[in-house]
Amino acid sequence: MGRGKFKGKPTGHRNFSTHEELISGSSSRPRTFKREEVKEDVEEGSEEEIEKEEEPEKRKGTLGLIEIENPNLVKPKNLKAGNVDMEKTTELSRREREEIEKQKAHERYMRLQEQGKTEQARKDLERLALIRQQRAEAARKREEEKAAKEQKKGEARK
Repeated sequence: MGRGKFKGKPTGHRNFSTHEELISGSSSRPRTFKREEVKEDVEEGSEEEIEKEEEPEKRKGTLGLIEIENPNLVKPKNLKAGNVDMEKTTELSRREREEIEKQKAHERYMRLQEQGKTEQARKDLERLALIRQQRAEAARKREEEKAAKEQKKGEARK
């Protein structure tokens, strides 16, 4: 009977030995297969030991073909937790130091700005005082005009 264009996966045709068959030795698995696997493992182990002696460091890609001494190459420093000095302080790079100094200067400036001690803060406060004065004068004029209108209305009723 035809199965069509695609055949099923071969896993459906496999027969696995049960635990009882393995113990009794009546498994349908050939005994020589197990012996061949053991021989291959032994041979591979001896070949790996020989290769490790010949090439101590395996490199990726073309690095194994070309020997390069790059002074700018940063090698990863793997430190174990036991070897780390907690008291040792790391020195900051120039950029990091400048960034921290910049932040501290900005914070100092903002503190002085809030206290009104900087040139810009003084100008801002002068402007605010002028605006408050103008608004107070405008409010006073509105009150006077309102009072004048009320007087006119009171006189017109009489």
